[in-house]
Amino acid sequence: MRLRLRLDGRAPRRWHLCLLERIAALPGLEVEIDRSPGPGGLPDKAALLFRLESLLNRLSLDGLSALVPASALAGYPEPSSAASCILDLCGDAVGGPTLPVWRLSFDGVAGEGALLAALLAGRSPVGALSTDGRIIASGRFGAEDRGTMLTAFEDGLVRSMTLIVGALSGARPLLKEGGPVSPDAPLLTVKTIGTRAAKMAVRIIIRRLYYLCYRAPHWRVGWRRVTGPDLVDLRAHPSSGWRDLPDDGLRFYADPFGIEHEGRTILFVEDFPHATGKALISAVAFDANGPIGTPVPVLEEPYHLSYPFVFEREGSFWMIPESCANGTVDLYRATAFPGGWVKEATLLRGVTASDPTLLERDGRWWMFATVRDQAADVGGGPVLGSYHDSLHLWSAPDFRGPWTPHARNPVLIDIGSARPAGRIVERDGGLIRPVQDCRLGYGDALALARIDRLDDEGYAQTVETILRSGPLFPGTRLHTLNRTSTFEFIDGSARSPRWRKAR
Repeated sequence: MRLRLRLDGRAPRRWHLCLLERIAALPGLEVEIDRSPGPGGLPDKAALLFRLESLLNRLSLDGLSALVPASALAGYPEPSSAASCILDLCGDAVGGPTLPVWRLSFDGVAGEGALLAALLAGRSPVGALSTDGRIIASGRFGAEDRGTMLTAFEDGLVRSMTLIVGALSGARPLLKEGGPVSPDAPLLTVKTIGTRAAKMAVRIIIRRLYYLCYRAPHWRVGWRRVTGPDLVDLRAHPSSGWRDLPDDGLRFYADPFGIEHEGRTILFVEDFPHATGKALISAVAFDANGPIGTPVPVLEEPYHLSYPFVFEREGSFWMIPESCANGTVDLYRATAFPGGWVKEATLLRGVTASDPTLLERDGRWWMFATVRDQAADVGGGPVLGSYHDSLHLWSAPDFRGPWTPHARNPVLIDIGSARPAGRIVERDGGLIRPVQDCRLGYGDALALARIDRLDDEGYAQTVETILRSGPLFPGTRLHTLNRTSTFEFIDGSARSPRWRKAR
């Protein structure tokens, strides 16, 4: 297959080089370039906005959005009659009966300018590949910093590459919602850029003052005894509210996972001391009245650990904590439960996988996790993108492996429902997957998604409920949901003043 990449030759960018490199590495593909001038580029003042943001936030301007000389494309041939498909990044390519066009768009509009317009309007842009008016792959893109256009724009470029390369490799994730939206962003005049820069400077000052007063972020775990319907059944916070798992203000607890042992619930949590900035895993027992004491460390590594997915099989307790800081997914076994954890195996290596969650179904094991981009930029810098919007699956005959990646990874690109948020549970013969809705920021809301399809050919889900913090669980975020037969747990945001002393 010979692919013709249609791009605006007046403004080749580093992401074009990275995309070309990835496409050329696919087996059976050759690439040529149509580099004639074209529409859909960034507005004239975008470079000024990016420069101001880089100064205020100490960001590099050598990332994926950076312009590169036209000579950087010299190694790729010009358009020829041998092309069998056009990948259109501008929106003006014309194909024919034997030359289909795959057009990249953002909220229904082609071109990089549409991506920036959606971000300026405060939206999570829906990227789509379409041909003859039919969408063949789509996703709602995330950003690690929604308020900084330079990083948000480059995160969108990363996920554009994920969508394109995945589609060429057979992965065709499709959103069930999210159609064309008019890119009604403010015009990028010198005045509007100056206003944005001034507001950003104020936000930076406020953020620094906030960090001087509070330890942030600071999460907290909520718990309640279950005597009736749980949150999955209620689809709302219980009228009784939640009780907090106390912390000393110098650390926070998050990612609660409970499991039963000898008639008690043992709760495992991410234990994050603010002084070290590196989390470990701690555990605390619950009796009929709640926690007995405070969480005690049970597992620590030289790198950050969180999301202690714990389960029991074959007479032993096992745990798969998130260890994306180490680029691995590791399996531990308890030798002196709830402590004595020893590493039994590395299940995945060389992957930045967030919140790995296991599901056993019909004698087969599945692993869910969101994956950050792994490739290196052509210029030598990392190409990363969001932690939260790209869902990958693996399957195995046994929880110890070997784990095989799904042929259509990523199976879902959606900042609103990709990242796991707790155990998958069965209800009325179906499966409900707690997920994070990160459209307004990391862990902003908790959603419940019904799994509609899970097999070797694909994955599909439907978000049925979105839950947020509020009067019954005060704060600004909601993040994880788990339960045992007697207790239910969630977590969310809190504040810890720096003058608060440990008890």
